[in-house]
Amino acid sequence: MQQVETKAPRRSRLAADLALLAVVGLVLVAALAAGGATLYQQFYGPSAFVQRYLDLLSQGKAADALRVPGVAIDSETLENAGIMASASEAMLRQAALAPLSQVEVVSEKPEGDHVAVTVSYRAGEHEGTTTFSVAQDGWAGVTPNWRFTTSPLAVVNLTLRGADRFAINGFEVDRRQISADATPLDPLPMLVFTPGIYSVTVDTPISTSTGVGVLADTPLAITPLDVQTEPTEEFVAVVQQRVEEFLTECTTQEVLQPTACPFGLEVSNRIASLPQWSIAAQPQVTVVPDENGQWSIPPTDAVAHVEVEIRSLFDGKVQAVSEDVPFQVNGTIAILPDGSASIRVGSPEDAPQD
Repeated sequence: MQQVETKAPRRSRLAADLALLAVVGLVLVAALAAGGATLYQQFYGPSAFVQRYLDLLSQGKAADALRVPGVAIDSETLENAGIMASASEAMLRQAALAPLSQVEVVSEKPEGDHVAVTVSYRAGEHEGTTTFSVAQDGWAGVTPNWRFTTSPLAVVNLTLRGADRFAINGFEVDRRQISADATPLDPLPMLVFTPGIYSVTVDTPISTSTGVGVLADTPLAITPLDVQTEPTEEFVAVVQQRVEEFLTECTTQEVLQPTACPFGLEVSNRIASLPQWSIAAQPQVTVVPDENGQWSIPPTDAVAHVEVEIRSLFDGKVQAVSEDVPFQVNGTIAILPDGSASIRVGSPEDAPQD
């Protein structure tokens, strides 16, 4: 009998090989798709855009961060956000940035025509999260460009009491650099990057304050920061000296009621000799904040002493009087534009002692 050759096994093997190749192709396509998605997320997506902005802040590259699309802001946008158009840009520099680390993308959620990117981070010693709004801004070849739809800048409104010079994260500033016409209680609006920790310290010959900080973590938000300084020991010593000098000058007046001075003696008879004043006990002066953002001397006990001869209107007899006269001294202190202090002893209507 003649043997007949069949092609069925060969065709089965070919079909199996083709199926295997198709599976391999699908796996390669899936791998390429997954790799492309990973590359997109890491380098070209909205999260990568936000990550690059935060990397610039972490590296202290403030000028580069300001050039990221959507960061720089105009006066109209500021006013629409309820922020003064004159808000200072003094803090938008490397010297005012605090360390930013452990940045991680928490989520990326499409919301209409923009994407909400939430990140976690560590700003100084504080942990926080911030959500940024990002939208596509055209293309660069086959990759998308992005921009912030809401600027990541914010405002710190600083009310600084008892000082005109301060430092934010070590960067020294004068009140007049922020606002030339600001009074001691006028908040100083300062634009800052978010996220970021901003710590205010004061170290002047007059006043001091350890770090008082605020975490700016919400774009275009206004964060108030109220800092009350404390008088330095050197400043209190100077005030003590000036008060003593003022009172000593008062004792040179040979009258019962020294003009513009906090002590005096009332008598119903006539004096037979010129009064001789001295200070028996000088006040122990303290310096405290006042309601105007300056300093004051609260009422403090002291004692004057007078030596005088009094002639009686009834019989003309002369009596020597040696008497301690208790009194209180107070005052106000204003910080002048040149950084010096004007010390006014006594009530506001009294003459100043500078």
